[in-house]
Amino acid sequence: MAPSNSAAPVAVAEEHMKEIVQSLYNLIVQGYDHQGALTVGAMKRDIQHLIEQLVKLSQMAPDVHINIPPEVTQYVESARNPDIFTREFVETVQRMNQLLKGRQEAYRLLQETLARDFIQGVPELKDDITKVVEATGGKVSPTKAANT
Repeated sequence: MAPSNSAAPVAVAEEHMKEIVQSLYNLIVQGYDHQGALTVGAMKRDIQHLIEQLVKLSQMAPDVHINIPPEVTQYVESARNPDIFTREFVETVQRMNQLLKGRQEAYRLLQETLARDFIQGVPELKDDITKVVEATGGKVSPTKAANT
């Protein structure tokens, strides 16, 4: 139940931010298409609405708890795009996963090769070696052990 309670302030803050962005957009449009006294009233209303939304957002800020890694904060503070940080992070994770998968396959192949060689060298330990290999998630193929 705690995650839904902590997610509620975030959703409300997100809605406030959307309204703030909309108010800013309205002000930009009105500023671009300014027609003197005709648009002054609308601009005043939008500025007041913007200020109200900013005040609401700042009041609810202590209730919003989001864990942002310090690396991301530093990245953004140095005027860099957080989407690029995310893409680089995902690429790094994929590269590391491929590396670890390759190592895992290499160790599994080494385990099977050693088991096969041990069984060939000391046939009376076949049952023990098979148990050890299977206990660690590997398998000793009987055809390879029998052929050698």
